[in-house]
Amino acid sequence: MTDKEADALDEELTRKAPAADPAKARRAVRMIAVDDLSAKYLTIKAAATNQTPEAVLSGIIRTQIAAGA
Repeated sequence: MTDKEADALDEELTRKAPAADPAKARRAVRMIAVDDLSAKYLTIKAAATNQTPEAVLSGIIRTQIAAGA
């Protein structure tokens, strides 16, 4: 996400906050910001392994945790 896109999203969410009912949510959704290189890597790795970028990142983190244990 470029700075211009991030600013546009921030402005949109500031003007009109999304309607959400926490009681109906299945799980919390968390958003993180990564640099362009990391985003491209996650996108390419996800496409190559037929996973979502979130699943790729989760696998990387779990591998690091297991290696440190």
